[in-house]
Amino acid sequence: MDTFFNFFSNITWWMWILIVLAIIAIRDVIQKKHTISHNFPVVGHIRYWFESIGPEIRQYFVANNREELPFNRIERGWIYASSKNENNYEGFGTDRDIYAHQHMFINNAMFPYKIDKNHPNTIDKSFLPCAKVIGAHNKRKKPYRPASVINISAMSFGSLSAKAVESMNKGVKMAHAYHNTGEGGLSPYHSHGGDVVFHFGTGYFGVRADDGSFSMEKMKKLVEDNPFIRAIELKLSQGAKPGKGGVLPGSKITQEIADIRGVEVGKTVLSPPNHKAFSTIPEMVDFIEAIAEETGLPVGIKAAIGKLDQWEELADLMIKTGKGPDFITVDGGEGGTGAAPPSFADHVSLPWVYGFGDLYKLFKQKGLSEQIVFIGSGKLGFPAKAAMAFAMGADVINVAREAMMSIGCIQAQICHTNKCPSGIATQNKWLQNGIDPTLKSVRLAQYFKSFRKEFVEITHAAGHEHPCQFTMGDIEINVDDHNLSKELSGAYGYEKTKVPFTSMQDLKNCTHLGGNY
Repeated sequence: MDTFFNFFSNITWWMWILIVLAIIAIRDVIQKKHTISHNFPVVGHIRYWFESIGPEIRQYFVANNREELPFNRIERGWIYASSKNENNYEGFGTDRDIYAHQHMFINNAMFPYKIDKNHPNTIDKSFLPCAKVIGAHNKRKKPYRPASVINISAMSFGSLSAKAVESMNKGVKMAHAYHNTGEGGLSPYHSHGGDVVFHFGTGYFGVRADDGSFSMEKMKKLVEDNPFIRAIELKLSQGAKPGKGGVLPGSKITQEIADIRGVEVGKTVLSPPNHKAFSTIPEMVDFIEAIAEETGLPVGIKAAIGKLDQWEELADLMIKTGKGPDFITVDGGEGGTGAAPPSFADHVSLPWVYGFGDLYKLFKQKGLSEQIVFIGSGKLGFPAKAAMAFAMGADVINVAREAMMSIGCIQAQICHTNKCPSGIATQNKWLQNGIDPTLKSVRLAQYFKSFRKEFVEITHAAGHEHPCQFTMGDIEINVDDHNLSKELSGAYGYEKTKVPFTSMQDLKNCTHLGGNY
C-alpha cells in the first residue's frame, strides 16, 4: 500500500497532464458523436473551442468599425457613450463610405430652425413628444399622447431578466417614455412608475382564460388595477418569425412566470400562429373595438409586413365603418430579440423600410394616414435613421436591442441560450446579479435623452421645429451617383401626409401629453 501511495506522490504535474490527456484521447476515440474529436483526439477540441469564441474574436479583433451586423462597433459605441453621458462625437471625418448604395443624406437648410430663449428645447434640449394623440380620431375615453418619440419596444419578462425589465421601466419613467410589456404579460418589474403599453399575442398571456382563450374580464381588471397602462397592442406577427407560433418549454415556467402569464407551472405552453379570438378582418376590428370600449384605452396592432391584400381589406373596412386600430406598429423583417429559425429571420417578411413604405403608401392612398399613429420598430434607435423614418411617415420609434445595449448588452447573440453574459436575456440568477437597476435605469434614460437631443438638433438643421415636419424631400438615398440619387418620394413612390402641428410650445401645454410634463 505504501508503495502505491509513494508512486502517485512522485508523479510530477506534467505527468498528471499527460494522464488527463490520455484519458480524454481514449474517450474521444471511443465516442461516435463528434467526428472531428474521434479522428483527431484531444486536438479536435481546440477546433471546437475556436469555433465557440469565433464571434468574439471577429467582434473585437477582426471586423472593422462599420461591417458588423446587426449593429456595428460605431453604432454600439454611440449607444454606450450616450447612455453614460460621455463624449459620443467622432473626429477627423466619417469613416463610412458615403457613396455606397442606399447611403442616406439629410438635406440641411441654409438657415437652421431658430429657437428663442423661451422655446421648450432651450429649457429642455431633449423635449420631444409625439405630435399626434393616440386614440383621438376614434374618440377613445382615454387618449394618449406619448411624451417621447422614442420608447421601448415589446420585450417580455421571461425573455429578459427581472433586473433588466426593472431597469428599463425605471429608466422610461426618468425619460418620460413608455415601456411595451411584450407578450409575456405585465410583471411586477414593469410597475416602477413608467408608462406602459400592454402587448399580447396568440398566447394571451396575462389575459388568458383557463382554456387558453382571451379573457375580457381579465383585461378589464388588469387595466383597472394598473392605471399606468396607457394603451393596448395586439400582436399579429413579429419581425423575428412572422407567421410562426412559439413554444414556452415547461422547464422554463417557474411559479412567478406561471402567475404572470396565467399558465401552469412546468407545463409546456404553445403560442399558435393564429388568434383564437378572431379569424377574419371584420372579426379583428370588432375585437379591437370591444377592448377599446371595455377599457377606454387606445388599441393598436403590431405586425411585420409582407402581402398587402388583407391590409387593403382592413383599410377599406376602416373607411366603411369608421372603426379600427388607433395605431399600427410596423416591425422590420430583419428580426429583433426574439429567437427564430434562420429561414424565418433571413427571409420571411420585408425589412422595415420596404414594409413600412408599402403599408404607409396604402393607407395614405385610402385617406387614412392622418388618423393613425404609425410606430416604427426595426433598428431605428439612431437619430439619422429616425429622421428617415419620420420622413417616411412614422410618428414614434420603438427600440429593443438598442435599449438592451444602453443597459449593458454586448451583442453576444446568444439570447436564445439563457447564457447571456450581461444578465439581460437570461433567467440565470448569477448572471442577473451583474445588473444594478439603480445604475442601469439612469443609463437607459440618458440614452433616450441623448437620442432626442441629437434628433432635435438634426431636425433644426433641416429647417424644422419638430420631426413630424420632415418630408420625403428632406432625405436622399444613394442609387448610384448624385445625378441618379433619389429623394425618398421617388424611391418609395409616395409623399408623406402632413402632420397637423402648430408648435412645440403647444405640445408642451397639451393636456393629453403623457409623462410628467
